[in-house]
Amino acid sequence: MRLGAIVLQTRPWRELGAVFRSVEDVGFDVAYVADHLTHPSIAGRWLGDAWVTLAATASVTSRLDLGTLVASAAYRGPVPLARAAATLDDVLGDRFVLGLGAGSPFCAAADRGAHPTAREMADRFTDVVEGLTHVWDGATEWSGRSLGFEGVETLATPPGRTRPRLMLAAHGPRGFELVARHADAWSSYGGPASVGLDPDDYWRLVNRQSSAVSRACEVSGRDPDGLRRSLLLGFGTIRPLDGAAQLQECCERAERAGFDELVVYWPDGEPGSRFWADPDVVLDAVAAARRS
Repeated sequence: MRLGAIVLQTRPWRELGAVFRSVEDVGFDVAYVADHLTHPSIAGRWLGDAWVTLAATASVTSRLDLGTLVASAAYRGPVPLARAAATLDDVLGDRFVLGLGAGSPFCAAADRGAHPTAREMADRFTDVVEGLTHVWDGATEWSGRSLGFEGVETLATPPGRTRPRLMLAAHGPRGFELVARHADAWSSYGGPASVGLDPDDYWRLVNRQSSAVSRACEVSGRDPDGLRRSLLLGFGTIRPLDGAAQLQECCERAERAGFDELVVYWPDGEPGSRFWADPDVVLDAVAAARRS
């Protein structure tokens, strides 16, 4: 089981660089950053840009995979997203993972004063994913439901590089179909409906989601076993970093559900806040998970 940490970019770089070094030293396999313009969970706090942060992190780590969890289709378009991802892939080499999701309506409002419906966000997500793959395939123009591009005459990736690894966040049938057709990996946190579930109901939900992703792969003529699966925990009622036993149980239940990567929130904020965990407990829990 791969272990990942999502590091919220709520601190200035003079502090954040040391955080990423700690994530690597503790023994995590991958570190992710968020891609929000704004979010109620961090109201009144700083949030650094995901792409600049990842580029800077390349200089202070050597082993960690690095990626977005997740880049936001709510305000990212396929051409600039493809360019930013290909550039980071060039900088980081095989360490980069492009996580991409539908994003948050809060970011659509902050970006352009828009208030899209759930269907409109799903349409845009589909367009961004499909447009992205067309850019990487070398298309000069393309048109989707709500987005398109034309006149792209530059190369999609640097010479000698192929497209980055693509991990799509999805929590329903339409997203699962996108994963099956386009993604190297699938990411889930359970979805909005999972946040208030008790642990047993939560694990039943993500098991159903994993089975549905497998069925989508089979319908697409793809081997489900070839798809990597990443589960983010810590936003809802399950607290995987409360102790070594809790993290170990989460790893075991995630593995039984078909996931090969478990992602947790690196401690952030103050004791008692949503993303907080005791740093010493985190060290012990990760070390125990590595020994098992």
